Parts: sequence; C-alpha cells; structure tokens
Amino acid sequence: MTQNWSKSAWRAKPRIQMPDYPDLVTLQDVEARLSQFPPLVFAGEARRLKSELAKASRGEAFVLQGGDCAESFAQFSADTIRDTFKVMLQMAIVLTYGAKVPVVKLGRMAGQFAKPRSAPTEVKDGLELPSYRGDIINDLDFTPEARIPNPEKMLQAYTQAAATLNLLRAFSTGGFADIHRVHSWTTGFVEEDKSERYRDLSNRIADALDFMAAAGVNADSIDALQSVDFYTSHEALLLEYEEALARIDSTTGTPIAGSGHLIWIGDRTRQPDGAHVEFCRGVQNPIGLKCGPSMEVDDLKQLMATLNPENEAGRLTLIARFGAGKVVEHLPKLVETVKSEGANVVWVCDPMHGNTIKSASGYKTRPFDKVLSEVREFFAVHRDHGTIPGGVHFEMTGQDVTECTGGVRAVTDEDLSARYHTACDPRLNASQSLELAFLVAEELSAGREAARATG
Repeated sequence: MTQNWSKSAWRAKPRIQMPDYPDLVTLQDVEARLSQFPPLVFAGEARRLKSELAKASRGEAFVLQGGDCAESFAQFSADTIRDTFKVMLQMAIVLTYGAKVPVVKLGRMAGQFAKPRSAPTEVKDGLELPSYRGDIINDLDFTPEARIPNPEKMLQAYTQAAATLNLLRAFSTGGFADIHRVHSWTTGFVEEDKSERYRDLSNRIADALDFMAAAGVNADSIDALQSVDFYTSHEALLLEYEEALARIDSTTGTPIAGSGHLIWIGDRTRQPDGAHVEFCRGVQNPIGLKCGPSMEVDDLKQLMATLNPENEAGRLTLIARFGAGKVVEHLPKLVETVKSEGANVVWVCDPMHGNTIKSASGYKTRPFDKVLSEVREFFAVHRDHGTIPGGVHFEMTGQDVTECTGGVRAVTDEDLSARYHTACDPRLNASQSLELAFLVAEELSAGREAARATG
C-alpha cells in the first residue's frame, strides 16, 4: 500500500475543492508547527476500528456514523458535544436491539471542519465572493476579508479537535455511557403521545435490561455496560492539515493519519488520479469512499484496487448517497461490481446528501420522509442481492434545531426559521435522529427474521 508513497506525494496530483492560500509564508509556518504537535488519534485505535468495521462487513456488527455537517468554532461547547454523543448512544442501543449485533459508534466530530462546495464563489446583492469552505479555511461572514483562506485557522481546528476528543474519551469511559442511564433517556422520548409506535420496542429493551440485572449482569460486573468505544471521522479534504498530522506508527512502521480514526474521500474528490485518493491510499486508517450517482463501475474497480490493494476487511467503507427514488437506479450495479470483484467492503447508507431541497421559505432542508425512504431502498437492494447493509451515516445534532422537516414532532416549512443554526447543510435534530434509529431497527429486525425464515 505504501510502496512509492509519501505523505506529500499528493502535491504532485490534480487537486480540487481546496483553497489557494495567498500567504504562503504563514501556511508553511502553520504546517511546520502542526507537524510537531501530538497526533489527535493513535494507530492502535485506528486498527481497533478497522477490526470492528471488518465485523460489520460480515454482518457481525452495524455502523452508526453521525454528527455535524461542518463543525463550528463559534458553536463549540461541552454541552454541544455531550448532547450529540448522548443521542448517538441512544440510537446505538436501539440499533443494537434491532440488529442483535454490536454497533460501531463513529462520530463526524473532532475534525469535520472543511466542506466541499458546488461552486467556488457565491453572489449576494451583486457582490461575488469566494464560497465559505468551513471554519478551518475561512469565515462564514459575507465580507471580502472573511472569505480569504487563513492557514492559522488550522491551529484553532487542531485545538478544538483535541478538546473534543478529550471530552469524548471521558464521556465514553467515565460512567456517562452506562446502558441503563442511556435507555432511561430514550424512555422519555417514547412517552410522548406521538411516539407510541416505538413504545413496544423500548419496553422490550427495558425488559431485557431488567432480566440481565436479575441474572446478576450489570454495569458493576460488566465493564462493557458502562463504557463504550467511540471513534471519530471526517472528510479528509484539506490535505495540508492531513499531511501535517500524518505520522509513522512506531509498532508497524507504516503511516497513520493522526487527524481522525477514519477519514473519507468525498463524492467530489474521488478522482482515481487525484490528490485526495493519493493521500488516503498510503495511510493505514480505515478509509471511507462516498459513492454518488456519478460513480461508474470502472472507477469503483480502480478505486477499490488503489485504496485497498490487499483486500483487507475493514479497510474500505463505501458510503452510498443517491437520493430517495434513485437508489435502485444506481446501487445495484455497484453492489454487483463489489460481488464480482470479491471485494471486502462495508456498505453504509448516507441518506442525507441526496435529499437536500430548497424549501418554499427559502431555507435549505431535508424532508424526514425522504431520508427514511432512501434508507429503506438501501436495505431493499441489499436484501435482493443477498449482500450486507453494514450501517447508516447521518448529519445530525443533539440540539433541538429545526433544519429538517418532518418526524414525530412534525417540523414544518414554517418552523425552519425558529432554530436554523447550521452553517452549511441541514441536520436531523435529537428527536428525528432517535426516531430514525427506531425505524432502522425495524428494518434490521425484519431483515433478520426474513433471513431466519429462508435459511
């Protein structure tokens, strides 16, 4: 994998969706400083995640990936991290019960600062400026000064990522993740009148926990009931940042991306001969690859061979993102390609990015029903092809925002302006995220029953 590879080799490849920094002296200084900082994650953690993803590729685990569209410097707080982590724990318990396998918890956190954009510039009131590309690159304010790429923002991103990871590790092992505590939070959700359809599943989970306690299996005796493994992920878009945090693993002598446990390549930057594929092919971390409607079979074959030449289970996660109503058109040919190549991959559904619309009120939103529809279509394709739906990928937050319409609390178009806080794309709020977990659990349970009936 690392033969004829260096962490700076991407600089000789075509690059897109990356800023041109006007101040090269400051850029070089920032890169030099970052290269001396400790890595944010460690090789052993990335290897452990890879082994868990390998289980997901075989149907022995299920992946829950979720978090912010783009992390914000201004909205950074311990409460925000806690609330998103809390909802992901709730979702994981529901999914574990439905799938009857462990859930791999993977946050879009501690590094999701850069965003690709559909256009390099935007126009407001006749003024054209460079697009906002995330807080690690420039500022959201629509002024010429704010939109200048500033390399020093990478240092702030590193500091925020380190603080986020520190808190996540404390939450994961300090008792906050106790399974009984987490399910008590979920009970509050299903006690609402409109959540009655989920009450039965919640009660069955509670009965299972009560049985375990009666049998002497509790958090005091089983460490796994009061702590969790939680991993971080982000799109490896800003390669100057990624290169500066790349390290050599002291135990294996191979390169590791020290910026996050899993890094992914976006649908816009997955050119087989491009800079982003070149960087990602050489690090030992698990790699995600977004697959949108433009993904062709030959490109997928080439990308799988480049990113996972040893066909290592858990190394490559294919994140499908087509849009509701388009899954049957695009996913089957990719699934059949993976089968014919004998490739080890984890199939994950991203039902967010293909379902973004502009509402009548002018806000960018995502209808809950469309998100759910794409998830169901994803499961149906895998059921029809005898392959394994390995996980789901949501842009979400633990905050009570109004950015996506629908759900049991019936966020309407008129409600969007009440608490629309995202800097980029609309996110599911806490209630919508947990509702989706219940609905995905139903899909997993139905799939398990169907498999049992046929074999």
